[in-house]
Amino acid sequence: MQNFLDNPSAKSYAWLNRTKIVRILETIQDLIVISLCIGLFCFMVLELREMFFSLLPPIKFQAVTADILFLLILVELFRLLIIYLQEQRVSIGVAVEVSIVSVLREVIVRGALETPWVQILATGSFLIVLAGLLLVRAWIPPTFEGIDPERIVTKRYQKAVKKSIISDQQRPQDLD
Repeated sequence: MQNFLDNPSAKSYAWLNRTKIVRILETIQDLIVISLCIGLFCFMVLELREMFFSLLPPIKFQAVTADILFLLILVELFRLLIIYLQEQRVSIGVAVEVSIVSVLREVIVRGALETPWVQILATGSFLIVLAGLLLVRAWIPPTFEGIDPERIVTKRYQKAVKKSIISDQQRPQDLD
């Protein structure tokens, strides 16, 4: 082992420390997310200003509704980025909620009566899938610490094999 450390080629790789590199990359990623938060916040302020201007006469209700829903989508995206900064994970629930609000915004803005029935059917099925994801997400634990699905499946398989071996041993042997 000492010979390995004395080797000059081993010393050239001393700067290659995985944990340090990972920490640096995570810091850079956090800075990118922070810049996204700042940009999104500025865009939300501009959109809020635009929404107030659309409230001036003559009022266009469809434009006001679209602006309000778009602002809600931006707020949810901002919340998604904040959760990522706090917990270093993407919240599945918030992402699905953003998708649902985005789809519903498009349906409201376009109008359900002017949209072809095939698109309404596809949108409805997409919303059903998203609702299913929200339901499945409710059953999944909030964090995956300590959960190893492969280990759980392996234990179930081992129990099943043990049961089959025990049941085979308890059967009376055929007499010749």
